[in-house]
Amino acid sequence: MNLVARGGCWGAHIDRRPTARRGRRRSAVVRCSLRQRSVQEIEEKSSPQMRATKRVVLVRHGQSTWNAEGRIQGSSDFSVLTKKGESQAETSRQMLIDDHFDVCFASPLARSMTTAQIIWGPRHQPILPDFDLREIDLYSFQGLLKHEGKERFGSAYRQWQVDAANFIIDGHYPVRELWERARICWTKILAHDSRSVLVVAHNAVNQALVATAIGLGAEYFRTLLQSNCGVSVLDFIPRSEGGSPYICLNRLNQTPGSPIAGGKSGGRETSKRIILVCNGSTQGNTEDGFPFAGDQPLNMLGVIQSQKSAELLLDLKVNSIISSPNKACFETATAISQVQEAADCLGADCVPRYVEMKKMGDLHVETILKRSKMDISNFPPFQPGWLNRVDDGLRTTLWDQSGNAWQSLMDEISDESNPEVVVVVGHPAIHVALMGHCLNLTKEWLGSFHLDAGSVSVVDFPDGPNGKGVIRCINYTAHLGRWSIPITRSTEDGEEF
Repeated sequence: MNLVARGGCWGAHIDRRPTARRGRRRSAVVRCSLRQRSVQEIEEKSSPQMRATKRVVLVRHGQSTWNAEGRIQGSSDFSVLTKKGESQAETSRQMLIDDHFDVCFASPLARSMTTAQIIWGPRHQPILPDFDLREIDLYSFQGLLKHEGKERFGSAYRQWQVDAANFIIDGHYPVRELWERARICWTKILAHDSRSVLVVAHNAVNQALVATAIGLGAEYFRTLLQSNCGVSVLDFIPRSEGGSPYICLNRLNQTPGSPIAGGKSGGRETSKRIILVCNGSTQGNTEDGFPFAGDQPLNMLGVIQSQKSAELLLDLKVNSIISSPNKACFETATAISQVQEAADCLGADCVPRYVEMKKMGDLHVETILKRSKMDISNFPPFQPGWLNRVDDGLRTTLWDQSGNAWQSLMDEISDESNPEVVVVVGHPAIHVALMGHCLNLTKEWLGSFHLDAGSVSVVDFPDGPNGKGVIRCINYTAHLGRWSIPITRSTEDGEEF
């Protein structure tokens, strides 16, 4: 199963010329053709076959002065971190302080390099600057306030907002060029002799790195959100039969702050939102192996995880929860509703707020997974890419059933009488499939995403339910505190993640 050779991409002709940057560094401007290539194709030709699992952690820089001003930065190097940006970088440093990294690659632009230096802290290995990790080249747009871009460029600015893959300025297609540059970055990152890599760069280039890794084309620009100091994780997993690795997006945009507290998606305010909450750990996990435990109630860890998810959602007033009928899912949903209903009733004169609870049969997939013929006696819990190992018939059944569930959820948020935010509680497998339908993928992509028990993922609809969904975060677990899954592998030699 070739997960990476899908999605649009471009060949390249390199035109080297100086850019208006400090020190007049030279940049590689990529002129794009329509010949299709993939990260996997590049890797097979330019680096040795992967023998061990490699994890790559991507971090966007903290808030910059031009971010705060609403100025278009592109690959210019005139902005620096604000005090807020420095604080965000420090939060990310604390988030990653116990994690092991073999190497750090970083964009040399000041806002990114400063972020990298804060996160890297006292580690002795030098940070490796790579100019190909610079932010997207936006040519005449760079340095303009957003309203100035609208005034000066009119239709071109509109295209940049709504059809970025085909946006052209000064004879260049910036997003197409960026996608090709991301592939060049992967050749260097994957060829490095390391198992755990930190990459600190920018919003657009990190989007391109995530997308090109799992095989999504430039039309997915602004679909996989990257907030200031948001952390994303990619796993490259060797196949037992050899050849190119499986690639799994383990985490997307784990931010220093809450992923559900305000903010824009794709530069626009969101009008509808779906929050996917995975049920907590169950009593069958230790007996049958996650995620094949069947219809089991929560264990003590699962109860803690459900309470932590309920606490995270206090940033919103949740009025509607849709749950799988599975015991663990419904217990998780009940915990969320009880905390929500009590939250506005802490004073003597308050009246509890009612939260509507619904069960959706198409969200129940545990029975499907129980029918798997694979040997799960030694199946590690929470292993990234585990859906790659499920037999094709079950993947088809899961995909078809999740399609019905996704359509029902679209109908739910399309009803103007329903609330703007809908919380959906289910098994990690059904949520992975729902995100696949949101992105208009096929069942072959199911192994390209990973979710842990108790995690939260968020899908925004800035153009309403009839528009394209924007993935705000995937597998957010920071709210679980000491019970969260570590981002990188143990420092013990030979131990897997």
